[in-house]
Amino acid sequence: MRRNRATAASPTKMVCYPINAVTTGPPRLTTGTMGVMLPAQVCPTVRYPKAGQVKRRHAGEIVDRGFWFDPHRPVRERRNVMYHSLRRALAVALAVALFAPGVASAQDEASITGTVTDATGLILPGVTVEARDDAGNTQVTFTDGTGQYSFTGLAPGTYEVTFVLPGFNAPAQTVQVSDGTTATASAEMEVGLEERVVVVGTRAQPRSVTESPVPVDVIQTGDFVSQGTTDLANQLRTVVPSFNINIQPISDAATIVRPANLRNLAPDHTLILVNGKRRHRAAVITWLGNGIADGSQGPDISVIPAIAIRQAEVLRDGAAAQYGSDAIAGVMNFQLKDARQGGSLEYRTGAYRDANPGDTSTCGSGVIGDIQHSCNGIGGHGRAYSVAGNAGLPLGPNGFLNLSFEYGNANPTNRSIQRNGAAGIINAGNDNVRNPAQVWGSPLIEDDLKLFGNFGSLFENGLQFYGHTNYASRKVTGGFYFRNPHTRSGVFRGPVVDGMPSLLVGNVGLAEYNRMHGTNDGYMGPSCPAIPIVGNVPDAGALAAVEADPNCFTLYSRFPGGFTPQFGGNMIDYSLVTGLRGFTSTGLNWDASVNIGSTEVDQFIFDTVNASLGYDTPTSFQPGIYGQDDVNLNFDISMPVTDIVNFAAGAEWRNEQFTIGAGGEPSWRIGPYAAQGFSSGSNGFNGYRADTTAGQWSRSNIAVYGDLEFNDPGGRWTFGTAVRLEDFEDFGTTTNGKVSTRYALNEAFSLRAAVSTGFRAPTPGQQNAFNVTTAFIGGELTNQGVVPATSAVAVARGGGQLQPEKSRNYSAGAVVEQGPFTFTADFFRIDIDDRVALTQEISLSEDEIVTLLAEGIPEARNFPVFRFFVNDFSTTTQGVDVISTLGLGSTTVSAVFNYTDTELKNIRSSVIDEFRIATLEQGLPNTRWNFSVNHAADRWRLTTRVSYYGSYWDSEDGRNAADLGEVSLPWLYAPYSGKALLDVELGIPFGAGAELAIGAENLLNAYPDVNPWGAHTVGNQYGQFSPFGFNGAYYYTRVSYGWGG
Repeated sequence: MRRNRATAASPTKMVCYPINAVTTGPPRLTTGTMGVMLPAQVCPTVRYPKAGQVKRRHAGEIVDRGFWFDPHRPVRERRNVMYHSLRRALAVALAVALFAPGVASAQDEASITGTVTDATGLILPGVTVEARDDAGNTQVTFTDGTGQYSFTGLAPGTYEVTFVLPGFNAPAQTVQVSDGTTATASAEMEVGLEERVVVVGTRAQPRSVTESPVPVDVIQTGDFVSQGTTDLANQLRTVVPSFNINIQPISDAATIVRPANLRNLAPDHTLILVNGKRRHRAAVITWLGNGIADGSQGPDISVIPAIAIRQAEVLRDGAAAQYGSDAIAGVMNFQLKDARQGGSLEYRTGAYRDANPGDTSTCGSGVIGDIQHSCNGIGGHGRAYSVAGNAGLPLGPNGFLNLSFEYGNANPTNRSIQRNGAAGIINAGNDNVRNPAQVWGSPLIEDDLKLFGNFGSLFENGLQFYGHTNYASRKVTGGFYFRNPHTRSGVFRGPVVDGMPSLLVGNVGLAEYNRMHGTNDGYMGPSCPAIPIVGNVPDAGALAAVEADPNCFTLYSRFPGGFTPQFGGNMIDYSLVTGLRGFTSTGLNWDASVNIGSTEVDQFIFDTVNASLGYDTPTSFQPGIYGQDDVNLNFDISMPVTDIVNFAAGAEWRNEQFTIGAGGEPSWRIGPYAAQGFSSGSNGFNGYRADTTAGQWSRSNIAVYGDLEFNDPGGRWTFGTAVRLEDFEDFGTTTNGKVSTRYALNEAFSLRAAVSTGFRAPTPGQQNAFNVTTAFIGGELTNQGVVPATSAVAVARGGGQLQPEKSRNYSAGAVVEQGPFTFTADFFRIDIDDRVALTQEISLSEDEIVTLLAEGIPEARNFPVFRFFVNDFSTTTQGVDVISTLGLGSTTVSAVFNYTDTELKNIRSSVIDEFRIATLEQGLPNTRWNFSVNHAADRWRLTTRVSYYGSYWDSEDGRNAADLGEVSLPWLYAPYSGKALLDVELGIPFGAGAELAIGAENLLNAYPDVNPWGAHTVGNQYGQFSPFGFNGAYYYTRVSYGWGG
């Protein structure tokens, strides 16, 4: 028999809930929930009679279609409702006709009344109250909008009164009544969540995970708490094997907002919700990611403090027909805490075991000019700390305000080895070069502040005001590639003279002539000598001659050790969601909401140059700002048509705007020395010009949608269908649908399946943004541009107006639930046509440079290769998810397995080459699993977890190995092998509500396979895209205190 985990109750109960918000359904499962407060007349006092008795209602109450039947009550009870509904209706009609006068005249019957509240005194409507006499006859009623209930017309005797509300517990009470008396039995219910219930994926009543027709993971507070990291994305990676995220070193703005992947698809293939409302996108477009994420623009979930979350729901199925664009890989819904009392505080600190397993880290001995040979990222254990808190407060008599905060800092790590090129310069006697010259590691994170508020209040007329808001900010600083003082083109490297490399020398007089005449032709002024480089040492005499000539200069004189730019950004994110929910007397529920979200990243780069400005170039720059602003207006309705049919519909208007704010002039200026071969713009990341690159682009769309859900009252069969019509102002109309079903073969075993179509519209940023960055291609640093797909240059190479991606999702699975044991296995397949992604790097011809210059892109002479967005391939992603849990008293054992495989199809080779194909197909592990054991004793608790990350192919290491001739083609480079990591945490309570926890992530200090060619190329000792990072073991301590919950 399926258990009702809320509380022990009569096996003959029938639970109903009052109509509520479209997206929340019946009472949610924590204290202080505002989603269920309704006025007195909505929850009728109902007596389900014994044979021949009358089923009574109060005047003006709505009929049964205004209630939802509890999907968690025992299957046998629900069958009874289905099999006897007709007989009950006939019996009621007959009883009313024959016996109503007699019932009305009875004067000696007894009554039981009472009020039900939570532990804070907040009224709880919709609580099922049962009164059972000594003969086992049970009567059922429900608390009204004031939390009150009553039984009338009782025979004298002893009754056991029980109170049932999912997520709450209250002890049964024994009540003695005699003729004509009224007894009181009030209850104070406490939170007691055991059944994992979800609201994502349905607009009808919430359901348990095992009763969902599509696979849903539920991660609760304890799953987040028992980890060393506070970054929500890292926490999800640990507990959800189909979710991946890595460090993203040297990835431009992707280091600031890291891209995450669900089911090995792009970050913007996953829709993020908070309390069921769409979360806005991040401002960052991932120009350099792990290959799979290149060009994506997804939300930033790291701004959500884990301490604010009551539970997270991960819907692993397509849901675009229900929620709109982006819901292809799945949907993540973060439900915020909503208690109106109590709270918690925690402080945690930790560090990695190793400081740098490679070379001893130094900063070099020279301090030249403005570049201080920055020590950012050099050495250190990556020590981090954070403090977080949560508090619930009453908001009037029937409201709550739940506030959360988190603040932290994290020092950088370093897992580099010295590059051979830098080592050769040092060995030749130049001690100005930093050791290591280039850092691979986690970035420096400063002032990481996260604030979240969740609020709601119920008015006497039944209207519910609700909302949530957040503010977050942080500063992130990471490293870039080393600029070799002999070989970096556009800064140090000059022409080949007499077969020898030389330094680039600037001519002041020639620059002035060019400024006046617009050309170098006809210049008759003094020239500057060449400076040959012999044996890794510039010719001393020639260098001295240049330095002595006021008409000549070389940037080598100012930066003899080269330089390594440091790039980062100041991120700000905020949002406000607010709305009203209500109902009508006919049982129709409505929900109107406004959703505003905004984020911006103000980028900076220092320890670099704008070489075209000459010897006196500044070394710190402000390249500009990325911004994203989203506005959503929603109106939803829902209504249980009958006790087995729920209808929902709604409309949505959405506008999203992407902004590129102009950078400081030195970051983009083409200086007077550009005509002599010096590169323009801040080296490593060009700034955004106000007249060309900067701008605002927006798009709005409107959608209407509807769905029907059929639930067999016997609990054996569920069938749902949804359709969504969406119109974009630039793409036109798209229509998508979904069908899902679940069938229980018996009380322990059920089958489920779903088929849906979906879509994802390219973002305004992907359609219009222009960018220049630096990548390591062909054995050297190369500037690469991203031009709009509608640029004439892109169109000539196969570009054009981007179109929405179209997807088809298929899933089928089985569920076993037997006592404390649950097991689910689900197959999935996702076909995506016209997939939006960046092309391979394409060499820019001289004619194309001229075309770009004519289009107003003066940076065209600054990048030899370019990319653009295309729709020119399809993918099939398929695999299986297996989840098993076993409860053994105070011990819980769980095992989770994921296998995902992606294959590209319908490829146009002129824009997608074998390298891009290998990156998209092999860049993330196909196989992941974890096995965990949680044990809670009176005086301690222990969590152990083994996580396995399968083999993966590193695109950058493959390309570097091919450049060295170690493999003939990059995609023939062997994948890195899989690794298993062991996490352990021991918690020891002390005092009232306090706990000390000590733990280790990656206790055994596992590292990825060593990159055998790191020293020969860019100094990365390990693959930069390792799915579990490359920092080794992390040890931490956490002290927490909770009160009043």
